[in-house]
Amino acid sequence: MNLLGPSFTTEVMPTPVPEPSWVAQNFELGQDLGLPDEWLNGTEGLAVFSGNGLWEGMQARASVYSGHQFGQWAGQLGDGRALSLGEYASPKGTLEIQLKGAGKTPYSRMGDGRAVLRSSIREYLCSEAMAGLGIPTTRALCLTGSPLPVLREELETAAIVTRTAPSFIRFGHFEHFANHASPTGVEHLKQLADFVISNHFQTEDFSSANPYATLLEKVSVSTANLMAQWQAVGFCHGVMNTDNMSILGLTLDYGPFQFLDGFNPQHICNHSDSMGRYAYDRQPQVAYWNLFCLAQALMPLIEEQDLAMKALEPYKSAFAESWEISFLNKLGIEKQQDPALASDDKTLLNELLQLLANEQVDFTIFWRRLSHAAPTTQAASSEWQSVADVFIDQSAWGEWRDRYLSRLQTRPSALAVRQMLQVNPKYILRNHLAEAAIQKSKKGDHSEVDTLFKLLQSPFEEHSQFENYANLPPDWAANIEISCSS
Repeated sequence: MNLLGPSFTTEVMPTPVPEPSWVAQNFELGQDLGLPDEWLNGTEGLAVFSGNGLWEGMQARASVYSGHQFGQWAGQLGDGRALSLGEYASPKGTLEIQLKGAGKTPYSRMGDGRAVLRSSIREYLCSEAMAGLGIPTTRALCLTGSPLPVLREELETAAIVTRTAPSFIRFGHFEHFANHASPTGVEHLKQLADFVISNHFQTEDFSSANPYATLLEKVSVSTANLMAQWQAVGFCHGVMNTDNMSILGLTLDYGPFQFLDGFNPQHICNHSDSMGRYAYDRQPQVAYWNLFCLAQALMPLIEEQDLAMKALEPYKSAFAESWEISFLNKLGIEKQQDPALASDDKTLLNELLQLLANEQVDFTIFWRRLSHAAPTTQAASSEWQSVADVFIDQSAWGEWRDRYLSRLQTRPSALAVRQMLQVNPKYILRNHLAEAAIQKSKKGDHSEVDTLFKLLQSPFEEHSQFENYANLPPDWAANIEISCSS
């Protein structure tokens, strides 16, 4: 993004914080990216990732974008508390490195440009949890803290997350230049689109007749696949504004997110979302609405409305296909080519989801227990009893279980059943686990952040010594409120 020039980004130095300290360092990611050891060790690295200095060659810049927030046009937004330090050529490809919470920028509006320890821990942990689940996401390199007071709902302390991604370009970047009053708006829109295509889709086939329609189509498909993955693990983003949507189909900006506890399709995780726009079951439709906004922004380049609508169309089929395969995989069932058999499997799946919703069964625990039970065809086994224990209506559960067992026996797919433990995680970042880590860190003890981080890196493993992290949430967890300041 920094390479695009002054119309897209503004140079601004980070604002130093007093007494910076390490909260967490992602040494594994640093090694994967081939970063010098001193980046995550010592006083120089601490200074840089706290916004108290820059290494030679770094140039901190904030980018401008616009967007729709909660369905309404919000006008100019921009990196109000994020600063790009530039790009790094890693073995995994070129990555942008960004500080979040390093002080005011020209786009901070009424904000202070800071992030607090609470929200920074949540982003640090959740971005790595998503990576552990195999879901496209930005990554967290490290987390630093400072006693600097920051006022949100209450007085808290400052923190800075250093995060990486191939790009942080959002739908809102395109919306900004498409709605720019300047005569150069379309010129800059084209420059941005050409930059994205040449730098991030260089291995893809693009139509020479209309590369911008092809770009929209590819973003539609990657976004559809991302939404299906979110739904399959019960992830609620909480604030799917167009400025929080990645042009690369990454999970971007961790604020009022939540993984479902009980399966409630209408669950609203964001306390600020009074209308429930971003409820769990609305996420796929909201993503399509956001893509429509992106299509409108690209219209000066695509020019033909029919082409734009045609480029959006694959979203529906890609999401439906990816969602169905994801959930069938969770059941240990291979997708059938015969339409009648495929229809039977989809009915079996939908009936299960309705059963889970009726009792708001714990989403993660149910799927994990089912993964252990499915290879055992004896309904009376202890593994199957553990699944039955999560239901109140034993009759309804028993009827579904018998149909499921019959399905596994009449059209067996042993490999898919064995792989259930690799698609149904044992560990997710539940709100109460994050809250426990936050409360400890506020007292200067970051050990719980480290423990959670290690579990979430490999969420499909048993980690038998940490069984309590996979238990049902305590009653007090229902009272945790997360909002846009989270």
